[in-house]
Amino acid sequence: MTQPVIEVSFPGGVRVDAAFKGFTVKTDQPVKEGGEGTAPAPFDLFLFSLATCAGYYVVSFCSERKIPTEGLSLTMTWDVNREIHLIAKIRIAITLPAGFPEKYKAAVIRAADLCTVKRHMLNPPAFEITAV
Repeated sequence: MTQPVIEVSFPGGVRVDAAFKGFTVKTDQPVKEGGEGTAPAPFDLFLFSLATCAGYYVVSFCSERKIPTEGLSLTMTWDVNREIHLIAKIRIAITLPAGFPEKYKAAVIRAADLCTVKRHMLNPPAFEITAV
């Protein structure tokens, strides 16, 4: 089986692009960190992936049960540990649409908790970095 490959390129400055499955994701750093602010920073994409992954599981949950999603939304906030400069806590709040069945409230939270990105954080892979 062929291993998936993400091809990374450096288009100038501190911009870094990654190509995978026919898509190219562009990143940059904020101006205050030496970039031009032309694209999200890589860490921003990490945060986006957590929020959108949870969102995918929530919208899929509703879709499978034919629950209307008009008015459905999700927000994610976090606290940073100032001593180690890493996120200490992430909060995801699901705003349920009007008429959302009460019997599914706990289940939709469990659905969001299935996020594959989050599960990888809880069971992190080993990293191997080489220079060739």
